[in-house]
Amino acid sequence: MNELARFDRFSVGLTGGIGSGKSTVADLFAAQGAAVVDTDLIAHQLTAVGGPAIAPIKQAFGASVILPSGAMNRAAMRERVFVDPDAKKQLEAILHPLIRSTTQQAAEQAQGDYLLFVIPLLVESGFWKQRLARVLTVDCSEEVQIRRVMQRNMLTEQQVRAIMATQATRTARLEAADDVISNESDTTALLPQVLRLHELYVSMAKAK
Repeated sequence: MNELARFDRFSVGLTGGIGSGKSTVADLFAAQGAAVVDTDLIAHQLTAVGGPAIAPIKQAFGASVILPSGAMNRAAMRERVFVDPDAKKQLEAILHPLIRSTTQQAAEQAQGDYLLFVIPLLVESGFWKQRLARVLTVDCSEEVQIRRVMQRNMLTEQQVRAIMATQATRTARLEAADDVISNESDTTALLPQVLRLHELYVSMAKAK
């Protein structure tokens, strides 16, 4: 696969910080007819029981990061990469090529008006942005992010802030965006924003 090439079809990258509401927004786009490819979901599948990443992860990090079920112990791995930058690079070297190739396969099979890739670390990666026609950021304040993730994942504020510190800043995500969806509080406010952008993306896909 040519890493510099764009996807053949009109493609949008959807990103946002943890707790911003990326999955909710992606579901709304899918309901309108977008072909959604979720790289986070792909990463989970790769590290699930029998996933192709399990063997190299076990070889690199040992059995302590593998659950009795055979899936990767995400909590144990998260703690490890937070304190060890080399471990983080090692894990990324295993996962990123697998995520990219699996994403490419999913894109080739996807049916929809255009491709919408959910990419949490789009801004942090130098790979994705150059392959996409447009970047869409789901935005909310850091306070909202923290509250949502604490409630959803049962984490402490300190733990959530530690995760956020590994991600691009809100400013960086907004600067990288061609389009922005605001998701501060009321989810009913999302649909009008999605409908407007979906119409735009369909028109751009037809003109491609």
